[in-house]
Amino acid sequence: MNDIDSKEQILKRSVEAKEIYLPHLSADPVIFGFDQNELKVLLAKMNYRKQWLLPGGYVHKDEDLDEAVLRILESRTGVTNVFLEEFGVFGKRNRSELYFEDFDDSLFQKQRFISVGYYALYNSSEINPVADEMSETCEWVYLKQLPEIELAMDHREIIDKALLTLREKISYKPIGYNLLPEKFTLPELQKLYEAILGKTLNRGNFYRKIKNLGILRKLEEQRRGGAHKSPDLYSFDQENYTKALENGLNNW
Repeated sequence: MNDIDSKEQILKRSVEAKEIYLPHLSADPVIFGFDQNELKVLLAKMNYRKQWLLPGGYVHKDEDLDEAVLRILESRTGVTNVFLEEFGVFGKRNRSELYFEDFDDSLFQKQRFISVGYYALYNSSEINPVADEMSETCEWVYLKQLPEIELAMDHREIIDKALLTLREKISYKPIGYNLLPEKFTLPELQKLYEAILGKTLNRGNFYRKIKNLGILRKLEEQRRGGAHKSPDLYSFDQENYTKALENGLNNW
């Protein structure tokens, strides 16, 4: 889609938006995935300006904010049944207006918007992103690649805040249920924690602490195919994991 067509598309959406959406309120979900021992985030490359954005959107006049985020994700990326958690509000002046500077000030999208940030952890192998009509593509981007692409508005700031929130949460809540496959090894779980924290952890200390939490179930099988001794496989004890989410970790 060329620049003229993408602008006409935005103008058309502006007329519709004024009728169905609340003014000045938007939502920007940050969906983290884990692959090749690295974190990645779900982004959409827009038809307009060819810049990357979080798959966010606006809130219908007759829906709850949480419902809006779930609807936005499904319509823009094909993601359903995802657990989301609010982590911040973003309201800098001109945070979205400058992106639409080529348009008249009456454009709905050019108004000042306060955005609510949500984050979620998701097994990226279970998501096949589907771009909506406003996007050229929707795909996973590794965090290490973010400096190489052009992120619009303040969406890099939102991603950084979501990652900081995740790092803080990892100290008192279990992490991994939605990011790892059903069966995994302790080294794989450690790599996940290291990717989130951005640092290397002592293997012995990590294994001891994670086992003491009581959220893992050791399986009677090993990971086959490696050159070394086949490592034991584990799964999460869903009942204890849920309790730890609700009550926090006691022995971490």
